[in-house]
Amino acid sequence: MINQKNKEIICTAISNGKRHDFRMFKESQVHIHSESHVIVDTGYIGILKLHAKTEIPKKRSKKNPLNQAEKCTNRTISSKRVFVEHVIGKIKRFKILSYPYRNRRTRFGLRFNLISAFYNKDFIR
Repeated sequence: MINQKNKEIICTAISNGKRHDFRMFKESQVHIHSESHVIVDTGYIGILKLHAKTEIPKKRSKKNPLNQAEKCTNRTISSKRVFVEHVIGKIKRFKILSYPYRNRRTRFGLRFNLISAFYNKDFIR
């Protein structure tokens, strides 16, 4: 989770092996304040049941393509969300997310939190 105003990493979650983002979010038991505005990608389809103030892009299908208004809405949501992808890209400079992690799994969370702290302290911005 990233704060949109100051682009700081608020919360991190890790798991062993492959795990879907939304499943990891539900298992982490992170509670979002009801007044907070959340912008997510299409991987978090069921979050509207958990949090009412959520912006999520609309997915297209073969049978139901998006109209111009839905495409415009999706474009504005992605323009608000692009800074999250930038933060992820900056964290990937440490290669901890880019390659398979081959050290002890017990220390992965600690190392990832340290990298997040480096990012928050303007060392890699």
